[in-house]
Amino acid sequence: MQWYPWLNAPYKQVITRCQAGQGHHALLIQSLPGMGDEALVWGISRWLMCTSPEGIKSCGHCHGCQLMLARNHPDWYSLTVEKGKSSLGVDAIRQVTDKLYHFAQQGGAKVIHIPDAAQLTGAAANALLKTLEEPPANCWFFLGTHQPSALPATLRSRCMVLHLAVPAEQQSLHWLSAQVSADPATLMTALRLAAGAPAAALEFLSSEQQTRRMQFCQTLSGAIPDDSLSLLPLLTQDDVALRIHWLMSLLLDCVKYHQNSLQWMTNTDQQALIARLATVISLPALHQSLTLWKQCRHRILETPAVNHELLVTEALLDWEQLFLPAV
Repeated sequence: MQWYPWLNAPYKQVITRCQAGQGHHALLIQSLPGMGDEALVWGISRWLMCTSPEGIKSCGHCHGCQLMLARNHPDWYSLTVEKGKSSLGVDAIRQVTDKLYHFAQQGGAKVIHIPDAAQLTGAAANALLKTLEEPPANCWFFLGTHQPSALPATLRSRCMVLHLAVPAEQQSLHWLSAQVSADPATLMTALRLAAGAPAAALEFLSSEQQTRRMQFCQTLSGAIPDDSLSLLPLLTQDDVALRIHWLMSLLLDCVKYHQNSLQWMTNTDQQALIARLATVISLPALHQSLTLWKQCRHRILETPAVNHELLVTEALLDWEQLFLPAV
């Protein structure tokens, strides 16, 4: 599993507390996607499972380390949603917690990792809560979440929270430039579209997303103000929520353009497009546009089995009305 330099400080913080006997048995890691929270848990788990740690590092040679490296340590549990399901049920929690009250098979620590705690059902969260209130000896829980508010308050209250803050922008750009060949504007745009999470920006640059986004920007340039429906084929793809996010980021940059805040633009590689859109769409219309597309995206993400094409078509028609001169 790839290690990231911005994880060094939180890793040292957690291990140092464990060495001092102050480690909390339940750690809730809050982060944006692409911050490497799973790599952090893996690194901490390796240290906990190591029988001969070398300071804050695992030795890499003992039996515990070898089992971790082979991904088959019997006392390390990762609970993820089964294929075809969208939630983590109570049975999965009970199966693991039943094992926690027995001696560790390797005689050391036992680690339970739940990468996305927001996937826990209500019953599963309650079952886990009981174990967190009276944890077995030498048992460690690591819960990850990108949406802390989606977790029950009772569950959050039983954990020590570790927030993975995004690195400084220049540090992230330096790391990105060493990973992929791209011009500074492209790197900056990818990083800002990912809200500052470097690994998410790298994934964006290394996938087809960047190509699809460029195509979207080109189509948008010719669609506004008179042919907004030409965007429909591009906004009825499987990644429609992501494409609306791209659109909203461009519209928000147009607001920044109106307010002479160009240094805070997200899409630094599309300044000509932003300048053009800002001359076509007034500032009040931009605010209305952002509200319109925010509502559309929310309905797409939160409404089960909704017809995406109908929602997007309605939004495009409503959006086009904002470009008409006032009567």
